[in-house]
Amino acid sequence: MSQNAIETIVIVGAGQAGASAILELRANKYEGKIILVGDETHLPYERPPLSKDVILKPEETKIEILSEQKLADLGVETIRGNGVVKINSEAKTIELKNGDVVAYDKLLLATGGAARRLPNFDALGKHVYTLRNLEDSQALVPVLQAGRRLILIGGGVIGLELASSARYKDCQVTVIEMGPMVMGRCSPRILSEFLLEQHRQNGVDVRLETKIADCRLEGEEVVVTLEGGEELRADAVVYGIGIVPNAQLAVDAGLDVDVAIKVNENCQTSNADIYAAGDVATQLREDGLHRRVETWENANLQAGIFARHVMGVEHPKANPAWFWTDQLNINFQFVGDMAAAEWQIRGEMDAAKGAENSFVMYGVTDGQIVAGITVNAAKEMRHLKKMISKNTAFEAGKHLDLSLDLRKVA
Repeated sequence: MSQNAIETIVIVGAGQAGASAILELRANKYEGKIILVGDETHLPYERPPLSKDVILKPEETKIEILSEQKLADLGVETIRGNGVVKINSEAKTIELKNGDVVAYDKLLLATGGAARRLPNFDALGKHVYTLRNLEDSQALVPVLQAGRRLILIGGGVIGLELASSARYKDCQVTVIEMGPMVMGRCSPRILSEFLLEQHRQNGVDVRLETKIADCRLEGEEVVVTLEGGEELRADAVVYGIGIVPNAQLAVDAGLDVDVAIKVNENCQTSNADIYAAGDVATQLREDGLHRRVETWENANLQAGIFARHVMGVEHPKANPAWFWTDQLNINFQFVGDMAAAEWQIRGEMDAAKGAENSFVMYGVTDGQIVAGITVNAAKEMRHLKKMISKNTAFEAGKHLDLSLDLRKVA
């Protein structure tokens, strides 16, 4: 089928990847029909603010990516609150919850992921929360009140962002993390230790290498028993221990799935007319391995790859992976390989300075800059991205000299 013969593209999942795919398709002059199917009733919205501004400033926070008017202007047919229950890849159709059948020429699965569950806590029902969608975030607004005791299970990005928001609201906060580090999956140890110190200085009780033995409700209190026997009491518990990709549709359709939907470098699944992007996809990388990346940027990148491949447009060279987090009035941005062999600091990393900190970190492997981190220095991020893309050799005398503009040494 030639690109011009593609009449209908169906996008399942009205999140970041789905919305980006629409914008990319129209930007690349796709003139056929686009149908966006979402099981949520909302229009596509941004998820990063859910743990921050949606809780702290719900009235003034706008998270919508594509408005009703914008979707109409782009000629997109939207189906909301009526998710897909089945893919018939031979007939090239999808079946919706209400029984309707929709035909496609190309199908994009951008169904994201669901919170990984803790059944023991779910069984308590009352006062136990997760954070994955807009309703979850809105439910936490009345929970985070001054003086309330909050236990956060999981010391990853979401857990720490929620800890920051809860402290801003003057809650008493305890973070329980099974691993030896906070943000252990995505941060080098040196920055993890800095983050840990920031949270502890701001009154967050962070428990590392801590396992939970039991939990129960006593009246309006949640009682969490740690493995050593200590009991923690809270008014509410929020857990965030990762996600489970929403890949069941693909499994049922016979597509190749590991933990998520396996896709090639073009975001195609094992069926050439079905693509996947975002948190639900594990993509073939340059090193020949399949990896899944849970970032806002990756959802956009993969949506772009899908759109350009459908349109027969060449992909630009991939940028090094980038993400950010805002905690305790500090902006952290990360790019490249966080498993770099060594880290060099440009400026002063001083835990005592808190939100007044501003510095840059280089991740160096075999003498080459392979990663970068900015702390309250966002304007330097593009220079770090450039250095990584150019395989720049690290030179301490040049790269650590604060009198030199990073733009000139990039």
